[in-house]
Amino acid sequence: MNDQLHVLAQTLASSELSAYRLVAGFDGFVDEMIEVVEERQALDAHTRVPTIARFAELMAAAAGRSSLREIVVRSQDAGGCAVNLGDGIAALGVAVDLFATLGDPVHKAFASVVDVCASATSWGSEPGRTLALEFQDGKYMLASMEQLAEIDEALLDQVLADGRYRAACEQAGVIALTDWTLYPHMTACWAKLQREVYSKLSHRPWFFIDLVDPRSRSEADIRAMLATMRGFEDSGRCCFGGNRNEGNALAALLGVATCDDDGPQALLDQCAALQQALGVSQVTLHGIKVSATAGVAGAGWANGPFTPTPKKSTGAGDRFNAGYCLGLLLGLDATQRLCLGNATSGFFVRHARSATKAELLAFIADWAAGRL
Repeated sequence: MNDQLHVLAQTLASSELSAYRLVAGFDGFVDEMIEVVEERQALDAHTRVPTIARFAELMAAAAGRSSLREIVVRSQDAGGCAVNLGDGIAALGVAVDLFATLGDPVHKAFASVVDVCASATSWGSEPGRTLALEFQDGKYMLASMEQLAEIDEALLDQVLADGRYRAACEQAGVIALTDWTLYPHMTACWAKLQREVYSKLSHRPWFFIDLVDPRSRSEADIRAMLATMRGFEDSGRCCFGGNRNEGNALAALLGVATCDDDGPQALLDQCAALQQALGVSQVTLHGIKVSATAGVAGAGWANGPFTPTPKKSTGAGDRFNAGYCLGLLLGLDATQRLCLGNATSGFFVRHARSATKAELLAFIADWAAGRL
């Protein structure tokens, strides 16, 4: 692993990242980052509910009785997978063109992301909203999505008319499409984009697809989406990326073995089986401690720089995706792409923000030396 990290650092240090371009779309959310209070000791002191399991116990105990639990809203942040991925890779120096539900006018929460992107264009009048309950072992997110139905084929006719999206895609090595689950018309939008934009590109980019947990959608919706996902292969190479829950959700639907084992081999095997079942070029899955990938661009797994006390976990998977997409842009091998994704995520959970290139190089050096 240390040799891989040293090679990764050398490659990253010698690369002019501003020469690479990524297009990200289409979800933008305003995230309220929330701690659930276990016990308040004073006006300025409290302990938070530590785990999702403990929160579930509190919820279950209130059944038939009702209850109240204090929350602390720590911040109101820019969110959404496209926004977070874009922020993560733009902070490293890559040119990012962001097209997302940022609001009209653009919500103030997105100001810092807009500043770091090469361009940022709002589609739709309102962003989504997420209440992100954060715990030591993960997060539980409650999303408001009614307004997201505005993103449909009719809106695409309007926003594609100026040619800006097509021009951005023409320059991009990776086109990231995220959060299918919360946008009810996204399957039809994908099909329209495949017909009217992607099939007309003069090159074959990577399409990076992150669905977000699809289990709230019907089986018929998911199967229709998966059939459309394969259509990206006509215009480029498609990589499905997700966390272990999302991998298991698709595995259960497709007759692939689910992965409940923390070991890397089980995750790697699931990636390989899903890649065949989905009919896409690559499948990449990440967990809290390990990530894996399999497909035409190689196969491998890598442990991550785990910490039991993350400063922020919401958005960590999107920063993994940012690092992995940078690996695709740089043409890194499978293990180095995973290490880069693990590093960008590992920095984020410790600092609650995206790393710059210099900061990420220092983080990789500390990781390799066992100083984390």
